[in-house]
Amino acid sequence: MSSVPGWLGAMGRERARPARLREWPYAWWLAVGTVCLGAFMGQLDASIVTLTYRPLRAEFHASLAGVQWVSLSYLLALTALLIPLGRLADVHGRKLIYLYGFVVFSGASAVCGVAPSLGVLIGSRVVQALGAAMLQANSVALVTTSAPAHRMRAALGIQAGAQAIGLALGPTAGGLLVSTLGWRWVFGINIPVGVLAVVAGIYLLPRTRRRAPDMGWDRSGLLLLATATTSLLLGMSVASGLSLPGWVAIVLLGLSAAAAAGFVLRQRRAAAPLVPLALLRARAVTAGLLGALCGYLVLFGPLVLIPVVLTSGGSSELHAGLVLTALPAGFALAAVGSERLLPRSWTDRTRATLGAAVSIPVLAALPAAPPTTGWSVTLLAALGVALGTFTPANNTLVMEAIPVQSAATGGGLVNVTRSLGTALGVALVTLALSLSPSGHHRLDGPDTAVVVLAVAAALTLLSARLAVAPAVLDNGRR
Repeated sequence: MSSVPGWLGAMGRERARPARLREWPYAWWLAVGTVCLGAFMGQLDASIVTLTYRPLRAEFHASLAGVQWVSLSYLLALTALLIPLGRLADVHGRKLIYLYGFVVFSGASAVCGVAPSLGVLIGSRVVQALGAAMLQANSVALVTTSAPAHRMRAALGIQAGAQAIGLALGPTAGGLLVSTLGWRWVFGINIPVGVLAVVAGIYLLPRTRRRAPDMGWDRSGLLLLATATTSLLLGMSVASGLSLPGWVAIVLLGLSAAAAAGFVLRQRRAAAPLVPLALLRARAVTAGLLGALCGYLVLFGPLVLIPVVLTSGGSSELHAGLVLTALPAGFALAAVGSERLLPRSWTDRTRATLGAAVSIPVLAALPAAPPTTGWSVTLLAALGVALGTFTPANNTLVMEAIPVQSAATGGGLVNVTRSLGTALGVALVTLALSLSPSGHHRLDGPDTAVVVLAVAAALTLLSARLAVAPAVLDNGRR
């Protein structure tokens, strides 16, 4: 791309940081801070959208199963695009793809804010997901390649903290905007953050020093992956109440299983596989990816459940948002503070196992506790602390086991599993709510119990996997 002359060529090149800044010993903190803007914006958008479900249903006369696709369409596109865009960034430059991600995401947010129909809104969310994939496929890689090896966990903790702050502000900001200005302003909040991030990124992010060879990418694998994930979530959505016959759900779930099997076979045979299976041979990687999926399923399930439960009981979106803020606020506190509060001698495996283990009894207590706001806030905060302890350590386990030249691909794998976990959290909660016999949803009712049991079982498996993960591989980072 750099051979193109003029301004088009300039748009395809990574601009170097100012020399004085590049030589400053703490310049990596500025790079991490810039990445945190993208982490903040992406998670703010993810959590703020769940507060729009009730006004969207009213304005577009849609069911909950239909409105959930405002979230699911975004998550599905994100899941399908993260790995190929990570590969593209490894070849052509992570800074370049990252900055254009801000441009696409902010522009699509503006279109979402003026969407005249639910279909247009869902389509705009797909474009928004393209920009988000350009950001998320590079965020972990930019952090791990900017920070010194001995500060990687701290840097990833700061990034996770920025994500959590976005998550924490999302419910409150979303509830306030929906209750005052209306749901369309929920998407407009992304635009000023995006403009600031583009300007900061041009001057503060480092250029890509080590690039991977351009071996093309696996289009058939991408199609199979998209088919598997879309069919799975669409089948669950049909079961949740979409106006389609029940047999359609069975067909879709069968198609998902067949496409998933075909994807695995394709990755074994492809010359340039979408998911390099060699990266998955390290048990630290496979266990960590399972952890990312389960952790974000736990994190995002309540982000859908709590607003539906509270607003169906007569609470406002603002009240629901304030209650829900306890979960990501606890996440942010632990993601940033656990590095200082927990013994430095503890390994990442120990920290990750602790966080996963603590989340299980907290989840079990949520439906059993008295249905009061105080109990709900306390338990949601405790769950956030557990997940905030788990996530940075888990991400470090994965990224330390991946060669540096494949950092963006590895970061893409982390974000694929996280986005799939998020999508499953949305879909499982919506399905559980649809199974309520009375349609009256309560925090102490069977809706929550269904989700809690599924998530607790997944986290139990996660804890066992992490407990036997091997030592970190030597990949040249140190």
